[in-house]
Amino acid sequence: MNRPGEATFRNREGERVPEVTFKTRVDHEWVEVTSKDIFEGRNVIVFSLPGAFTPTCSSSHVPRYNQLAPLFRARGIDEIVCISVNDAFVMNEWCDQQQAEEVRFLPDGTGEFTERMGLLVDRSDLGFGKRSWRYSMLVRNGVIEKMFIEPQEPGDPFHVSDADTMLDYLSPAAPRPLDVVVLTRTGCPHCVRAKQRLTKEGIGYEELMLNRDYRAPALRALAGRDSVPQVFINGEHVGGADELEAWLEKRAAEAA
Repeated sequence: MNRPGEATFRNREGERVPEVTFKTRVDHEWVEVTSKDIFEGRNVIVFSLPGAFTPTCSSSHVPRYNQLAPLFRARGIDEIVCISVNDAFVMNEWCDQQQAEEVRFLPDGTGEFTERMGLLVDRSDLGFGKRSWRYSMLVRNGVIEKMFIEPQEPGDPFHVSDADTMLDYLSPAAPRPLDVVVLTRTGCPHCVRAKQRLTKEGIGYEELMLNRDYRAPALRALAGRDSVPQVFINGEHVGGADELEAWLEKRAAEAA
């Protein structure tokens, strides 16, 4: 087992994944899942991280793989698997909290898989004990085709194991989905119109509802307006339903 910064992690491209049995929980029952179950005859993306519920893992690593899952599937990926040296109870609770339906959360409770990958590290400095170094890999029929291992820097580096780097490897020209947020309120017909237009265009969005997810001062602070809907796309304030229509029409014209 390594301490961060001691030995260089070995890239295992071309090797088979370790044969281990994962102890998982399904519907309150213990279920054993083997490496063969996960990888044999399949194309699988794995990303591994230091711990469930930790900041970078929860805010960036998992959500982006979940968001890009349709693009991975379109490029022949059968499953995306998140592995962490946590027990099945913790991983299941984290899965529920993340609402990442496109990602399989796999507990490496004893650290056996991670240790045999050569990526088990001692994070006693953080009070964690033995945990996984952050990495990702593409596995085809049990053989590791590509690995992205984070550099051995102090702290918790997150530069190359992200979903976008993996997608760039698979398909450098793949278009990224838009990041869309719609501020709405109950009973607003223009909000319904905006959401329906986004759905028609095949654009996913997050909906934040007045007095449930935000208050009026937040609306004014973000949009400088009191009316809804207010649509934000890739960090840009687009505006209401009419302005969204114009934005989409301009986008279509530019793509023609």
